Amino acid sequence: MQIEDTPLPGLKVLTPARFGDARGFFSESWNRQRMTEAGLMYDFVQDNHSLSARKGTLRGLHFQAPPHAQAKLVRCGRGRLWDVAVDIRKGAATYGQWFGTELSFDNGRQMLIPAGFLHGFVTLTDDVEVVYKCTDIYAPECDGAVAWDSCGIAWPLDGPPILSDKDAAAPALAAFTTPFTEPTS
Repeated sequence: MQIEDTPLPGLKVLTPARFGDARGFFSESWNRQRMTEAGLMYDFVQDNHSLSARKGTLRGLHFQAPPHAQAKLVRCGRGRLWDVAVDIRKGAATYGQWFGTELSFDNGRQMLIPAGFLHGFVTLTDDVEVVYKCTDIYAPECDGAVAWDSCGIAWPLDGPPILSDKDAAAPALAAFTTPFTEPTS
């Protein structure tokens, strides 16, 4: 497993090794023991799977507040997407800064997003499947969003995105009060 740091502390890009032959490939997308040895200690308790039918579908920017804050391990099961995380840890030197990378079925990359970050993505092809692990259960009372276009993100869009009503109505980052504090470790 290749583990890459990003400019945002704690945010990682993971690329599992693929072992292939004429039949296809095998890849170990998460191994608790190996990740613990690399200093990445996460206890995932829920797996999610989404399908976005059309290119240009933008989901986010989402978070789940404490006491049910979630870290996520995100990968693309089919198609291509551009995945983004924004640091919203109060007092962090990187507060409001974002990082984006392409995740695809072909490249096998994954984004490991700690709690305290917004998360969103835009689909680059039709029929994109996103599969991700979470460290806490979904808690609707802790669910939140920030406007996708309020963080200065250079989204790779050909036109207006396809949004949910919730995402279209989300408040701007400038009007948002974060429930997260900067981690001490």
